[in-house]
Amino acid sequence: MFDFGLRLRQLREQQKLSQEQLGKRIGRSKSVICSYENNIKVPPLAVLTKMAVVFRVSLDYLVGIDKEEMIAIDGLSLQQKALLKTVLAEFKEPSGKGDGLSIRQQEILNGLMREFAKRK
Repeated sequence: MFDFGLRLRQLREQQKLSQEQLGKRIGRSKSVICSYENNIKVPPLAVLTKMAVVFRVSLDYLVGIDKEEMIAIDGLSLQQKALLKTVLAEFKEPSGKGDGLSIRQQEILNGLMREFAKRK
């Protein structure tokens, strides 16, 4: 059975937030956050949505439906988003079979280096 309070506590601690700090970010008191973490109260949808934004996770992940965390890509350029999608695809199905990097992996790394070298 899914333990929402445990997930909330883990996410809060990963972000190095106190219960009071999280409460301020989502408009709730420290005692309410404590009651959520101890599964005494269930947050309403509006509060869950605020939590998902603070922790940069989906609502599904927050409430235990989805087991995977999300990566927030807002604020990135189209080129940066495309590079990240390529990196993720390469990790899921690597093109290299032996030692060293494949041509595709080398191209990905070159693209990443070009993006990081750009001055904003």
